[in-house]
Amino acid sequence: MTDIKVFNNLSADAMLVRKTVFIDEQGFKDEFDETDKTATHLVAYDGNKPIAVCRFFWSDERASYLIGRLAVIREYRGLQLGAKMIKKSEELIKKKGGKEVWLHSQEQAVEFYKKQGYRVCSEMEYEEFCPHYWMKKDLFV
Repeated sequence: MTDIKVFNNLSADAMLVRKTVFIDEQGFKDEFDETDKTATHLVAYDGNKPIAVCRFFWSDERASYLIGRLAVIREYRGLQLGAKMIKKSEELIKKKGGKEVWLHSQEQAVEFYKKQGYRVCSEMEYEEFCPHYWMKKDLFV
C-alpha cells in the first residue's frame, strides 16, 4: 500500500523525486521555483522510499488552484500512482473551498489528464523546450 504524506514545504524527498524525473530524466533546468515555498506538497512512499510527488497552490492569475509537478519514479509507473496523487490533491483542494483546478500539462501527459476529467483549454505553448497545454477540471462538491 502506498502512503501519501502532505507537506507545507518542499521536503528533501519531494526534491529527490522531482530532480530524478524532471532534471535527470527529462532534461529540465528550471525545476525549482518560488512557488515551492508556498505550495502544498504531496509525496507518495513505498515504505520509506519516495516514489511520486505533486504540488498544488492558489493562483491569483487564474483565480483558482493549480496542480503541478506531478512525477512518478520510472519503476513505479503504470501503477495508477499519478491518478492517486491527482485524486488526493483534488480532495484537499475541495476541503479548501476550491471549485475548479487548472494544470499545465506536458503534451505527452494530456491523455492521462483527460482520463482524470481534465479538458484542454489552450493552444500548445512551450515551457522550457517542452510543449504544454493548459487544462481545467471543475470540482463538484
